[in-house]
Amino acid sequence: MSTPNDERPDELAGTEQPFVSHLVELRDRLVRALIAVAVCFGALALWPGPGGLYDLLAAPLVANLPQGATLIATNVISPFIVPLKITLMAAFLLALPVVLYQVWSFVAPGLYSHEKKLVLPLVVSSTLLFLLGVAFCYFFVFGQVFKFIQSFAPKSITAAPDIEAYLSFVLTMFIAFGCAFEVPIVVVVLARMGLVSVEKLKEFRGYFVVLAFIIAAIITPPDVVSQLALAIPMCLLYEVGIWAAQIFIRHTKAPDQEGEAAKP
Repeated sequence: MSTPNDERPDELAGTEQPFVSHLVELRDRLVRALIAVAVCFGALALWPGPGGLYDLLAAPLVANLPQGATLIATNVISPFIVPLKITLMAAFLLALPVVLYQVWSFVAPGLYSHEKKLVLPLVVSSTLLFLLGVAFCYFFVFGQVFKFIQSFAPKSITAAPDIEAYLSFVLTMFIAFGCAFEVPIVVVVLARMGLVSVEKLKEFRGYFVVLAFIIAAIITPPDVVSQLALAIPMCLLYEVGIWAAQIFIRHTKAPDQEGEAAKP
């Protein structure tokens, strides 16, 4: 005879900890995450070095500048501060798996088994999608955008972008494309929480296409190439999100939901 839902043993029984213990554990995991970032920062500072990292970041722009043109620094300390910021950003991305593992280890004991089935895949997939968006922006979008912009530059103008302005532009584009590639995660979470049904998401498909192009027009520079490069992947990833939502809903139900679904 099956156990009634109200008599089902609580998976989290006996796992409660005092508030101070939670604070101590949170501090320890933050320290470990910071150590991971610091180690990566030190390794990157040794090789390829802050200057080498900035050269790597600037490579798509430099490749499309007129021959002999270079980036300039209009601030006295920019040649020192900007490469350090790049190194810190790269160190955080490199240490991201360790940081997310610490977050997961802190949160996991307070989750039910069916919740763990949902959270862990979302944490991993959201990280991979964000990094994929950054890589897509760097390896494809930057080259096409800079080539398109330089094709319109008058011959009487010699391009010499400022390194701080370029860093700001790069960070904005990286965040924009990284967040845009999180569309499937947002769709899955909305559907799994029951805020929107999969059928409604399918009906909203046409509106999302318009919304994607509006967002791309606001976030990206005023050129067709970058807008299309952001809007089209968002539309494709929306379809991926609808497909993934159906799988997640089916495989991450709570035990009582599975029992109700099995009833005739």
